[in-house]
Amino acid sequence: MDKAVLIDAYSQIFRSFYAIRALTDPQGRPVNALFVFTKLLLCIEKEHPCPTGAMLFDCGKVSFRLAVAPGYKANRPPMPDELRQQMPAIREMAAAFGWPLLSAENYEADDLIGGFARALPGEVLIVTSDKDLSQLVDDRISILVPAKGSAGGFALRRKEEVVEKFGVGPELVADYLALVGDTADNIPGVPGIGPKSAAALLNEYGPVEGWIDRLEKLDGSRFAAKLAGQERRLRDNLVLVRLKTTLPDEFADVPGTLARRPPDWEKIAALCREHAFNGILKTLPLPAAREPEPEEPAAAEEPDLFSALMSPVPEKSEKPAPPAEEEDLPIQGTLF
Repeated sequence: MDKAVLIDAYSQIFRSFYAIRALTDPQGRPVNALFVFTKLLLCIEKEHPCPTGAMLFDCGKVSFRLAVAPGYKANRPPMPDELRQQMPAIREMAAAFGWPLLSAENYEADDLIGGFARALPGEVLIVTSDKDLSQLVDDRISILVPAKGSAGGFALRRKEEVVEKFGVGPELVADYLALVGDTADNIPGVPGIGPKSAAALLNEYGPVEGWIDRLEKLDGSRFAAKLAGQERRLRDNLVLVRLKTTLPDEFADVPGTLARRPPDWEKIAALCREHAFNGILKTLPLPAAREPEPEEPAAAEEPDLFSALMSPVPEKSEKPAPPAEEEDLPIQGTLF
């Protein structure tokens, strides 16, 4: 257990779906998300092989967050039908790669990732595009994000990269998000407090809970007037953005729960043949004597489509739209 990899499943599945469009297999089934996600799993296997890890899924609505904010994530559009059709095949492919597929009632994937990351003794790599998980980064825990402008691979987000992205260290990321809000999760921030102001405020005065009950500490500062009357909003936002890192009882045996099986390359090859992923098939580590000759030419997979997954995601707008920014996730409870 020297190294473990935890995959934020829907973060990467949605990114895969929007990376390319209009790709179907010989049976006419949509396979764009499955194709890109398979290439992602191959990239993880090549760059970060490990015997310990899991793929974490959201499971329904999280009551303790809804109790604080009934509109939490209410702005999320439902999963597109074309993606919903691919979910069984995506899960089958992930299982063939040896990943445990885990979820738990009243836990979001982020919470489970946080719980496992904190419970593991060694190095932990989290594959995600969700900024919330940056609050976990420390000397052992790092984030793997798709490398921008690259044809494959990941960029490593450690403490210094978190500071570069947010202007604060990982220990203040939850406070930062409570101040600026998160449109993707329908969390309103403090009016007049943007990213630069939030970073400056936290770096000067420390965590929110250190001054929220003593706003006189901020008297004379440029933040005092903006924060007046925002105490309830900030407290609620902290509940929404902080991770629930106490694992459920069913996952008490962390080493056993996160034990991966080796990839079943024959099963993976069979799935690739079924969906005519001929280009991927040629890269699999199958015995040379048993490598099949594809009978049909590869369908729309000659370009390096994995590079699309690694490309920067455009900024999202306020109106509901398909998830486009790296932090967007599907609605709780609508995925199956």
